[in-house]
Amino acid sequence: MNNINNEEFDCHFLDEGFTAKDILDQKINEVSSSDDKDAFYVADLGDVLKKHRRWLKALPRVTPFYAVKCNDSRAIVKTLAAIGTGFDCASKTEIQLVQSLGVPPERIIYANPCKQVSQIKYAANNGVQMMTFDSEVESKAVCRLSVKFGATLKTSRILLERAKELNIDVVGVSFHVGSGCTDPETFVQAISDARCVFDMGAEVGFSMYLLDIGGGFPGSEDVKLKFEEITGVINPALDKYFPSDSGVRIIAEPGRYYVVDRIVERCDLPEMHVGDWMLFENMGAYTVAAASTFNGFQRPTIYYVMSGPTWQLVQQIQNPDYLPEVEEQDVGTLPVSCAWESGMKRHPATCASASINV
Repeated sequence: MNNINNEEFDCHFLDEGFTAKDILDQKINEVSSSDDKDAFYVADLGDVLKKHRRWLKALPRVTPFYAVKCNDSRAIVKTLAAIGTGFDCASKTEIQLVQSLGVPPERIIYANPCKQVSQIKYAANNGVQMMTFDSEVESKAVCRLSVKFGATLKTSRILLERAKELNIDVVGVSFHVGSGCTDPETFVQAISDARCVFDMGAEVGFSMYLLDIGGGFPGSEDVKLKFEEITGVINPALDKYFPSDSGVRIIAEPGRYYVVDRIVERCDLPEMHVGDWMLFENMGAYTVAAASTFNGFQRPTIYYVMSGPTWQLVQQIQNPDYLPEVEEQDVGTLPVSCAWESGMKRHPATCASASINV
């Protein structure tokens, strides 16, 4: 994805002096003068780039693997691919999408607690070498122990021993503290537990080198626990249990972190005082997450925009020597959510190589 040009992006590049809000007003006028008055979004890709720069500064040792299931819009995936992120794919379709944009298989991890054998074969045949398993059922699926998502420390040893019997090459540990985590110490405990599993793996005969700290990172400012509060706890824990000279590569699976605030808000609603009201933040009748082929609703159109300075940032981030500097958030537009808004708390899982006979 190096040496890319702006013609490769499915978005509107803003002229100097124009903002995403200007495009939003333009689209409102166009819709108002036509018979087709369906809902639509204007998404600022600049917010995604700012989030990535913020990540690089706050978690310099952790490589982000974007959770594609959070928002699989081609423009989002293409933008993240251009700046070198990895991708956490949960299905054959997501792997196909990411690889169609030129992402090499070593930047993809196949993470799904209920993998089909056919999709495991597809991942392996297309060079995807990393996947997770957290139960004996999953380990057997990968090769040819709790059926719930994740494994306890006690179960982890059993899984490692079983993997050894099945000749599975276990290369690391992954965990997920749960979306919307409100206690940063949960990460500390999970990292400590992961260290224990690494030690178990060494006793069984594995040389593990990969730690996946999962997702659940907040991407908006209207939350009780800020992103930097979480990373301020994670970094010391990583230095303690997995120091930089340990040879362990550290990755994460941020999803909503990147896309929760990318939609430009401009919605005028009439005042209504009749009855009681229930307020659901970051949701609406036309929310993208609900508008899927499962319920029969058509997804609203999304217009993607990118400014000149944002495009320059894309070029800068591609430079291996790039050093991030987080700037104050631009004012003028108010962001709202356009991310997958559900999740489950999971115990540590185990990462395995997919380069096996299946």
